[in-house]
Amino acid sequence: MPATRLMPTEIGDDLIELTRSICDKSLRPQVDEVEARAATEEVFPREVFRTLGRAGLLSLPYPEELGGGCQPYEIYLQVVEEIASAWGAVGVGVSVHSLTAYAVHTFGTRAQQEALLPDMLSGETLGAYALSEPLAGSDIGAMTTRAAQDGEDWRIRGRKAWISHAGHADYYTTFARTSDDGGRGVSCFVVPGDAAGLSYGAPEKKMGLHGDTVREVIYDDVAVSDDRQIGDLGRGVPMALAGLDAGRLGIAAVATGLAQAALDVAAKYANEREQFGRPIASNQGLAFLLADMEAAVTSARATYLHAARMRDAGRPYGKEAAVAKLIATDASMRVTTDAIQVLGGAGYTQDFPVERYFREAKVTQIFEGTNQIQRLVISRHLLADLTGRR
Repeated sequence: MPATRLMPTEIGDDLIELTRSICDKSLRPQVDEVEARAATEEVFPREVFRTLGRAGLLSLPYPEELGGGCQPYEIYLQVVEEIASAWGAVGVGVSVHSLTAYAVHTFGTRAQQEALLPDMLSGETLGAYALSEPLAGSDIGAMTTRAAQDGEDWRIRGRKAWISHAGHADYYTTFARTSDDGGRGVSCFVVPGDAAGLSYGAPEKKMGLHGDTVREVIYDDVAVSDDRQIGDLGRGVPMALAGLDAGRLGIAAVATGLAQAALDVAAKYANEREQFGRPIASNQGLAFLLADMEAAVTSARATYLHAARMRDAGRPYGKEAAVAKLIATDASMRVTTDAIQVLGGAGYTQDFPVERYFREAKVTQIFEGTNQIQRLVISRHLLADLTGRR
C-alpha cells in the first residue's frame, strides 16, 4: 500500500501522484533486471534520470527563476522517498544530484547562479559530489586533492573516492585544498564532466545499490576556470558541512522509502501465505512484528519531515537532520531485516525483493556520515544548546 501522506499543498499532492505514476511505469518494471546486471557489469540507468528530470523531479527545492521547482523540502523529500521505495539506487541519485547544486545556489555569486544553475537544474544533466577521499572521509580537513592557481584559472590534482555517478556525471562539485591551513584551506569548484585530465577508477563492487555507479575520480592537472570557483576561498569545509545537513535528509528519505517497500512486501506476503489453514498474519507474534515495522517506518518519516519543516522555516536544523538520518537509517536496517524474517526462507532468496532492500539499507547507515558521526553531531548540538556555546 502507498504511504499515507498529508501534503502541505495541492501541488504537493499532484507531485506525489506524478512520482508514483513514473515509478510504476518507468522504474519498477526494470529495477530488478538492471540491479542484477549492474552487479556484474557496468550498467547505469541514465535514461531513468532523464525521465525524472523532464518531469521536473530533479530540481524541486531550487528557485523557479533559475530552473528549479520552487518546492519546500517537506515536499521534495517525500518525492525522494517515493522514488526510493521503487528503486533505492535512483533515490540516492536524486538526493546526490540535488546536493551537487547546493554550493552554487547557497554560496555562489548571482552571476554564477545564473550561469550554472539553469543547466544543473534543467533535468538533462546529472551531477556528482566529489568530497570524500581514500584517506579523508569524515575528516574533511585531511583532504589532499589540491587546486593551484594557473594565471587566472586553476589546476586540480588528486583523487576522490566513493563518488556516485562517477564517469556518468555532467559536472563534479569538487572540494580541493587551496592552502595548507587545515580545515580553513579547502575551496569548492564546479568541474565540467568533459574536462581534460579527468578519469575514473574501476566501479566499486558493492553489496547493494548496484545501479548507483560508485568509483574514484582522478584529477590529473584538470584545468578549471576561475568563474567556477564557488564561494570564498578557504571556506569549503563549512560549505560542505552545510550541504551535508541537506544531504542527510535526502538519505533519511531514501532509507524510509526502502523500509516502506520492505514493509509492503512483508505485509502482503503475511496476509497471503497460509500455514495450518490460516494466513500467517493471524499469528499474534508475526502480527506484532509487522506492527513494530509500521511504527518504525512512521517514526522515520516523522523525524525527517520535522527536520524538513525546520529547514523550510529558515531555522537551524543541523541537529534535526542528524537525528533524522540516524533514526531513519537504523529503522530501515531493522525493518528490512524483519521483512526477511516474515518471509522466512523465501525472504533469503532473490525471488522476493526484500533481500535487496536489506542489502541497500545497510549503506544508508554509512554514507553522508556514519551513524556514529550522527551521534557525535547530535551530542555536540545538544550540549552547545545547553551551554549557549557553538
